Amino acid sequence: MTNATVSTATGSTVTGSTNATVSARSATDLSTSEAINTRVTIRKFVQEPIDQNDLREILELASRAPSAWNAQTWRFAVVQNPEIKARLQEAAYGQPQVGSAPAVIVVYSDMEDVLATAEETAHPGMGDEGRATQRQTFDRVFGGQPVAVRGQWGLAQANIAFAFLMLAARGKGYDTSPMLGFDPQKVRDLLGLPEHVQFAGLLPIGKRDEPGFPQHRHATERLVKFY
Repeated sequence: MTNATVSTATGSTVTGSTNATVSARSATDLSTSEAINTRVTIRKFVQEPIDQNDLREILELASRAPSAWNAQTWRFAVVQNPEIKARLQEAAYGQPQVGSAPAVIVVYSDMEDVLATAEETAHPGMGDEGRATQRQTFDRVFGGQPVAVRGQWGLAQANIAFAFLMLAARGKGYDTSPMLGFDPQKVRDLLGLPEHVQFAGLLPIGKRDEPGFPQHRHATERLVKFY
């Protein structure tokens, strides 16, 4: 069972089980390889709202990402309100893709929330003993660490969900622009997030209104060693 934690631009939070809630692939969905091979960064989007059912499914798919100890450190803040999006664009140094996209998903890690609710991440099949073990493990591994240090560990897990989010979006026919160019403190203040959260990035999402540059990547031989 995976729980998706999503904050809206108004500050409300929706948490729900995604167990058996993701629909079967439709005829218009892309395969995994198609999504990977056709994903490009888009900075100009069609000016129309994103389908809310599609948006929910994309978030549910992203929440299926794996994490060590099933910690699920990622959180999603979905910004669609035009006024909040304009202020988010200011926090992102005026980059136009934030204002152009019908929605911007702020992906962040909240390791302190994970520690406070560690038992929730234990698999139900493990029973009470599993819940107790999960609590003991998290307290033993992270309890003595500084907040910033364990926050970095949580961020590494959230980065996995960020990648899942981009591929889930492309699989449903949407385009994205992954961003790390923003002022983290301004984003925290704007969305009312705790000081300890760490950001995987901003992800403007919508339908492309430009072709974008084709992928330009190193050859596999440049990146891989076999032993």
